[in-house]
Amino acid sequence: MLWISLGRDTALAEEVAGHSGLRVVMAAADTPEWKKRDTQRCRVIVLELPASSAFVQEVMTATQDAVRPLPVVILDREGDLDESLIGPSLSSFQHIIGNPSPEEIAARVSAALQAASQKCPVESQESWNRLLIGESQPMRELRAIIRLAGPRQSTVLITGETGTGKERVAQAIHLASRRSGAPMVAVNCGALPEHLIEAELFGHTKGAFTGAIGARTGRFEQAHRGTLFLDEVGETPLMLQPKLLRVLQERELQRVGSSETVKVDARIIAASNTNLDQAVAQRRFREDLYYRLNVIPIRVPTLRERRSDIPLLAAHFIERVCQREDLPQKKLTAEALRKLTEFEWPGNVRQLEHAMEMAAALTGDRETIYLGDIEMHLQPSSRELSATSNGVEFPLDVPTDDLPFEDLMGKVEKLLLEQALRRHGGNKAKAAKALGLKRTTLLYKLKGQECVAGAA
Repeated sequence: MLWISLGRDTALAEEVAGHSGLRVVMAAADTPEWKKRDTQRCRVIVLELPASSAFVQEVMTATQDAVRPLPVVILDREGDLDESLIGPSLSSFQHIIGNPSPEEIAARVSAALQAASQKCPVESQESWNRLLIGESQPMRELRAIIRLAGPRQSTVLITGETGTGKERVAQAIHLASRRSGAPMVAVNCGALPEHLIEAELFGHTKGAFTGAIGARTGRFEQAHRGTLFLDEVGETPLMLQPKLLRVLQERELQRVGSSETVKVDARIIAASNTNLDQAVAQRRFREDLYYRLNVIPIRVPTLRERRSDIPLLAAHFIERVCQREDLPQKKLTAEALRKLTEFEWPGNVRQLEHAMEMAAALTGDRETIYLGDIEMHLQPSSRELSATSNGVEFPLDVPTDDLPFEDLMGKVEKLLLEQALRRHGGNKAKAAKALGLKRTTLLYKLKGQECVAGAA
């Protein structure tokens, strides 16, 4: 272990070496002396700050240019290191901030050595790759983008429909970055009251507003040295957007009620299921903020675009529920699986997850999930939907010539009855209540329509 430091006190280095089982060799920082050490015989380098930025870069370059790239542990008591100096290729890198114990430093040295020994093009992806289930072409393309974007410091904007898994993609990007050892802090910009979102993001001092009984750090400061995930960023109030833009540009903020400037180092990943281009055109979202966020755009595919992944996803969700609930492992029948693959899934992966969870939980100890167990979740596909009434969609073929109104209304009534029964698992009492009918009236209409109803 090569320990590079401005100081000459070897006590800490010797103690760390004792805990890690390595022999320590000392070298002076910011001098040519460290280069005289035989780095080919070292297994790990510990760089103790302070040291100049140029010297840090020099050490990093040397470790990567070696015949066998060396892992590096940087001991940064003041937290002043700019990680952009390190470069994206050094994955076996440990950045320790503060005053850790010798045991903690030894543990990080061991972690760096282990990461270096396991480093290879495939294994280096495994920590984040497990979050993304599917082998379809859209998912392979998504993984390729994350491999490129993850190690960078650039801001990422993730777009996609509700339920596609945008937060999962954000987590994968964070785990693929050099900040994976620090937290990823998530905040839903659309779920916070407008009068509280500024304090939530930037923090506040004691007495800054009514109810501020103590000082509080905001999400930006909580994500220092890590990643801040701004979900539903398109819902950020217009009055707050200039302040958000300033933080992204200057990497500094002021807490609510304070004039003190606080430096923050957080990578920003934003997500939106709304069309931000349209929001900019409608002046609901600042154009300059949009371009500041949209440095690396990533679109998450819908489930309709990756139907071949549905069997893998369904099996994964079923297995997870069975393990959690201590149930026997279950499998879908071929008919049920075919219907799942054909369905449009307007709620995407989240809707499929909920459907599989309910099917697995409600089939008890039965090891087979049939079509009837999931049919209530399968609404008409969006390709067939051509009419909407009170938020309820129906597949109707409206004639272009003479309109047989009575026949058409009879068809609407039949669809209403069938949909109500399907949504309530064939329970006639619940279906009648949902439609605002008496149960006897529902039975009369079912008989008249000759609908096929499930057991009450």
